[in-house]
Amino acid sequence: MTEHYLISWLIPLLWLVILSYAVFTFTLTFFWNRIKPSGIFKFDKRIFITVIVPVRNEAENIGFLLNDLDKQHFPHEQFEVLIMDDGSVDRTAAIVQAFAAHSQVNLQLIALPDTDTTSPKKRAIETAITRAKGNLIVTTDGDCRVESGWLQSIAACYAATNAKLISAPVTFSEENAVTDHLQTVEFASLIGSGASAIAAGYPSLCNGANLAYEKNAFIEVGGFDGVRHIASGDDEFLMHKIAARYPKSVHFLKDPRAIVTTKAHDNWQAFFRQRKRWASKWKHYQSKTPLFLAIYVFTCNFSLIVSGLLYAFGLVDGYFFISLLSAKCLPEWLFLGSVLSFLKKSKSILYIPITQIIYPFYVCFFGLAAQKPEYEWKGRKLV
Repeated sequence: MTEHYLISWLIPLLWLVILSYAVFTFTLTFFWNRIKPSGIFKFDKRIFITVIVPVRNEAENIGFLLNDLDKQHFPHEQFEVLIMDDGSVDRTAAIVQAFAAHSQVNLQLIALPDTDTTSPKKRAIETAITRAKGNLIVTTDGDCRVESGWLQSIAACYAATNAKLISAPVTFSEENAVTDHLQTVEFASLIGSGASAIAAGYPSLCNGANLAYEKNAFIEVGGFDGVRHIASGDDEFLMHKIAARYPKSVHFLKDPRAIVTTKAHDNWQAFFRQRKRWASKWKHYQSKTPLFLAIYVFTCNFSLIVSGLLYAFGLVDGYFFISLLSAKCLPEWLFLGSVLSFLKKSKSILYIPITQIIYPFYVCFFGLAAQKPEYEWKGRKLV
């Protein structure tokens, strides 16, 4: 009797959660499709960009990024590059110095002090901003690649919108294995949902590998004050502060020229450490919107796992489970397919169903794993 009563109220609750998620995903698709490119950059000497690149042991990658920056279509006299070296023990510093000697880019290598910190990237960015000449700050990572029109597209968006902060797209480089495609699909869901939330007026997600903001806006909101102790969040916490101070001044740059690529993780430990750091941020959100979304997405994915368990134990029939699964997955397919096409990742669309099987367990696992406050970045333990 108790079991029957439990199932009788659990089934409509699961339907309510999953159907609400379907509506939520269709809404994301609607706002994603509404985002329009910023157009062609018009020469404007008032825009000077400082590109900040925090690095640690990036000898294998930094040369590629420096070459990309050297080939920017944006006027070289209107941007500078600050490479913030956080105690590299490989040839990172030597590579940057050798490149700076013959590059037409104003390139500086700045060594950070060898002191303990809970958030190395925040320290690197704050130190760089004190030396930055630019009125527009652009951040990326040492293992990233950028298009020749990258800075030009950011400048065009800034000129057209007067944005205080611009979130821009990030994806993975060429996929060589199934796991690479799965990471590409999962990452596209974050980029797409973050872009849609910004378009809807509720900024929640962004990525520091491709982010731009006014230097004055950073100073006005107090930079990383209040969140400096948190291992991750040099991107999202800042966006939330700027969005709160300057409503409607956060934009997403939906321009193919602005896409930044990085390498997918090739081992489980590196993937686990990064996602654990990311997942740890939600409990520190001051804004209610991203906190609500984090809990909501966790609840929806957990609901699908619950419905699967009910089916496995014969408590509901196959029709119920398949219906719930379809209600969640079909809208996701539409949304993710659109985002992946923009990111030039059409091949990865075929891997969406595999990702959808794994993702509910993935979300719940990292949501719980992040509760243990110990993280690692570039070989350093951050507590």
